[in-house]
Amino acid sequence: MQKRPSVLIFNALTAIVFAWLCLLTTVPAWAQSSAGTPPPSQLQPVPALTGRVIDTSGTLGSGDVQALSQQLEQLEADTGAQLVVLMVPSTAPEDIAAYAWRVASEWKLGRKDIGDGALIVVAKDERRMRIEVARKLEGAIPDIQAARIMDETMQPRFKAGDYAGGLSAAIDRLALLIKGEQLPAPEPSESASPSSFGVTLVALFWLLGAPAARWMLGRFKASLLVGAATGVAVFVMERSLQIALGAAVIGMLITLLGWFRLLSGGRGGGRGGKGGGFRSGGGGRFGGGGASGGW
Repeated sequence: MQKRPSVLIFNALTAIVFAWLCLLTTVPAWAQSSAGTPPPSQLQPVPALTGRVIDTSGTLGSGDVQALSQQLEQLEADTGAQLVVLMVPSTAPEDIAAYAWRVASEWKLGRKDIGDGALIVVAKDERRMRIEVARKLEGAIPDIQAARIMDETMQPRFKAGDYAGGLSAAIDRLALLIKGEQLPAPEPSESASPSSFGVTLVALFWLLGAPAARWMLGRFKASLLVGAATGVAVFVMERSLQIALGAAVIGMLITLLGWFRLLSGGRGGGRGGKGGGFRSGGGGRFGGGGASGGW
């Protein structure tokens, strides 16, 4: 019994559609391999965001890193914008523009609700550099201005081996452009960064005040006094009721149980925070704005 023409046509159309679907699923992989785009496993890893200046190439000295970090910290204090410098040996097999976009997006530079971030990437071995600009700052730092900054400040100094000088001059130029943009004012708590100083004061109060209070008032009354004083002091410094309550409870327990002896015996720990308490602002809205160059 022969099949009706309509059935044959339906089967033929089904076969054609199936063939097209199979072809479409293989085209992206074929296009990626033919275009030479490396798979993710071969890409350079994104370094951890440990500070405002990260140098995995070992080019900058500690004094250079500190001076550049202070420039970037001042820029963030003045404008709220986050600018980070990254020096790497190479971005291969990835183009520096693709690598910079990937790093900036993963680090989420810029304030969360504003997205005012920027990134300077220098690939030393390949003699390539890139200024990656978040969407919010593309008006302040158009592509032509980013290219001009690299050509006029970074390129001549890099050729002379003065990487720190080139980066410092570029930061100054970028800071002028960013300050000309109408950005929301930074929060005072972000720029003042009182936490480390406040922790030191509270620790000294526990070490010196708790034993004296126990000796004069007794353990129970002293714990209430130290807890209340700690809570008030922390609230004044941090403006957070939750943190203040937590500190008050800790102060009470330290005084009540005599844990200040453990604190006094454990002094001399490490200094952490080479990055000065720096962390991502949670921005990350990068659309490929900026410019690349070489020297």
